[in-house]
Amino acid sequence: MRERELLRNAVRFFTILPVGAAQGEMTPDWLTRCLKYSPLVGVGIGLVSAAVWLVASEIWGGTIAALLAVAVSIAITGALHEDGLADTIDGFGGGWSVEKRLAIMKDSRIGTYGALALGLGVALRVAALAVLAPWAGVAVLIAVHAAARAAPAVVMTKLTYSGDVAAMKVPYIQSAPRADELLLILVVTAAAAVPLALLSVGSVAAGLLGGAALMAALAMWARRLIGGYTGDVLGGIEQVFEIGFLLGAAAVLN
Repeated sequence: MRERELLRNAVRFFTILPVGAAQGEMTPDWLTRCLKYSPLVGVGIGLVSAAVWLVASEIWGGTIAALLAVAVSIAITGALHEDGLADTIDGFGGGWSVEKRLAIMKDSRIGTYGALALGLGVALRVAALAVLAPWAGVAVLIAVHAAARAAPAVVMTKLTYSGDVAAMKVPYIQSAPRADELLLILVVTAAAAVPLALLSVGSVAAGLLGGAALMAALAMWARRLIGGYTGDVLGGIEQVFEIGFLLGAAAVLN
C-alpha cells in the first residue's frame, strides 16, 4: 500500500473528513501501518482547534474558547476516542470477568462509569485549557493532539490484542508498529512540540510526564483486567494522555 494511501486511511479512520473511498485492497495490517501518520493527523486537528480557540478567546475569553476548542476536536474525530474511553471504563468498572468486561465494552449503550469518565475527561480538558493565555493555548493544542495520538502506538508495542478479531468491523491482525514507523511518530510528535518548547521547555516535560503517567496507569489496568488492549482501550489511552498532558502543561504555564 502506497504511503499516500496510508495517510488517507489514517485521515479516514481518525476523522470524519471526506477523503474518498479506499483505493485498492485493504491488507489485514492496514490499521497498524497507517498508525504512523496518526500524530500528523493530530497536528491537523490541533491546528483547527487552535484556530477556533484563538478566535473565540478574542470574543469571549478563556472558558467559552476552551469549550469550543475541545468541542471542535470532538466533532472532527466523530468522538472516536471519547467513545473508546467511555466503553473502556464501563467494561472495567462493571465486569467481573474478562469475558463480561469485553462484552460490556462492545455494548453501544453507555453506563454510569462511562458517562462519569466522559464528563470528567471533557471537563478537565476544558478547565486546563481555560487557564492558558491565547498563544500558549495554541502551542499546547498543537502539541497535545499530536502527542496523544502517538500514545496508542506505544501501548501496542507493550501489550497484545485481547479482543475478538472475528467481531471487528475492519480487517485486523496482531501487528505492532515497526521501528521505522515509531521513529516517524517520534519525529512528528517532537516537531509538533517545538512551538510549545519555545514558550517553555518545562511545560513540554510536565505535559509528557502527566500524559505518560495516565497512559501507563490505564495500560496496566487493561493488562490486569483483560490481558491486553482493544480498540476501545487505545481510544481511552489517547484520552487520558491528552488529559494528563493538558494538566501538566497548564500547571507550568499558569
